[in-house]
Amino acid sequence: MANYNKVNVPADARTELHDKLSLTGAEISINNLPAGASVPFVHAHKQNEEIYAIVSGTGKAVIDGETVALTAGDWLRIAPAAKRQFFAAKDDAVSFICIQVKEHSLEGYTNEDAIV
Repeated sequence: MANYNKVNVPADARTELHDKLSLTGAEISINNLPAGASVPFVHAHKQNEEIYAIVSGTGKAVIDGETVALTAGDWLRIAPAAKRQFFAAKDDAVSFICIQVKEHSLEGYTNEDAIV
């Protein structure tokens, strides 16, 4: 068996990659909100921080009551306890990748973890 997994995913509203890639250390989802749409709930986490990469479009996140404008190229890290919800702009869709990992679990960076 190969030491890697590769998938090609359609531009669905949400695609979770944990099963598709057999992830063991992170949860990654691809999210596409059409213009005027939003994630239909406010949420927080028990122990996982989230890292968001805005791939295209514009929108906003409301984090602990604070509105944060989002545009393609933005990266955002949100602590587990923060309450968050995401919205596409009224006239523009937004696509983003969410990477979820256990807070404070990084034990080494690339240079420290690489075997050459």
